[in-house]
Amino acid sequence: MEMSVREARARFAHALSAAERGERVTITKNGKAVAELGPPSPPVAEPEEDFWTRVERTRRELGLDKYDGPPLDEAWRQEFDDPAWTRELFGPEYFDDEPDTAAR
Repeated sequence: MEMSVREARARFAHALSAAERGERVTITKNGKAVAELGPPSPPVAEPEEDFWTRVERTRRELGLDKYDGPPLDEAWRQEFDDPAWTRELFGPEYFDDEPDTAAR
């Protein structure tokens, strides 16, 4: 079924009834299709993915499953948690909570 915007406004209940029966109603404006009314699409059943499965899939997609370096031991973790290491990596202004007034 096809109807203009004006007709769709005036006869919306009729168009909705047609959609309920399974018909597709094309709504046109100046002879050009601008919308379609019809029955809802059946829901796509997506398999449930638990958190850890999703983490592993993301690691594979990012290539993180191919880590070939040494194991991350306690010494590495301590260095990583050291504020001096973070300051060296991000710069001294990373920890600066106060705005820089000396530059003005």
